[in-house]
Amino acid sequence: MTESNNPSAIRSKKEITEALITLMKKHPYSEITVKQIVLESKLAHKTFYRNFESKDDVLMSHIRGILQSYFDVINNARADTLTTIFAFADRHRELLMLLDKNSMLHLPLQCMNGVVPELYHKAIKDENPFKKLFEGLDAGYLMAFNAGAMWNVISLWVHRGFTDPPEKVKQMIGQYLGRIKEIAT
Repeated sequence: MTESNNPSAIRSKKEITEALITLMKKHPYSEITVKQIVLESKLAHKTFYRNFESKDDVLMSHIRGILQSYFDVINNARADTLTTIFAFADRHRELLMLLDKNSMLHLPLQCMNGVVPELYHKAIKDENPFKKLFEGLDAGYLMAFNAGAMWNVISLWVHRGFTDPPEKVKQMIGQYLGRIKEIAT
């Protein structure tokens, strides 16, 4: 993907992304072509290729953008981390359901694994709960553990159609972690 702050390029990227999401509601991702995206967006092929290399590039760019805002929310969260994570996933319910429908829920985790370490070292604030948890430990392993565990919980929640109340899931996780603490001591 080509990065640009040009308002026209930003608008084109948004229209292309919206076209892909619209098509994903109607067709399996594997059947969608760049030509369909171009037709749906009503933009020229050259506009598409000026901004993206492929339909995968469009989707990954969209996921990276969402994850960037996710990390901003987590880093500035006033609520507990699990509440923040569930609220954020719920806000992006439509995309997550589309990814699940296309057996692609692994993509956000793949993106997280690529950007979390970099973001952690650049942007984590002192009040972020993970800063104290990771202090003196290898943050890379701990970030992979946390992201993988939490993403699997979110993936199951999505796959079940968001039916379980987040409070119930959070309570269950809290009980489980409490049991681990009891066993460890």
